[in-house]
Amino acid sequence: MSSRALSVKVSTVKVINALETKLVEMKENFANQDVKDQAFQIAWKEWQEQLTKYALANIEKATNFRTNTRYNSTVNIDFDVPQDLEGYPTEPKKDWETIADWQYKQIVEEIENAIRILKMTDEETVSTSTFRTVAQYL
Repeated sequence: MSSRALSVKVSTVKVINALETKLVEMKENFANQDVKDQAFQIAWKEWQEQLTKYALANIEKATNFRTNTRYNSTVNIDFDVPQDLEGYPTEPKKDWETIADWQYKQIVEEIENAIRILKMTDEETVSTSTFRTVAQYL
């Protein structure tokens, strides 16, 4: 089976609007990233505390005990507790992607450059293959 390139013409105005919308969304997400990460870290710590309480409450059902004496004379004890018991805490999930500063700057610059170029064109439509680098952000 052979694969063929997709050739589509899209209205320049629609592409500009979509890129501007994505740019605003990227800036808002990046600005709120630290707040979301801090809230996630707090939720993660709470989950770990709940896991500890769950494990201790169900220690009599534990199996597969393993111990290991560490170099500093502490003992590491591992054991398995069934997950399907009542009260198992729900693990927090990240519903956003954390992006590095350099990556954010690069993406914003690519989108802003594409918007500037598209605003200068006299063409009414744009070929999607022409703007592969920015198509990934739409």
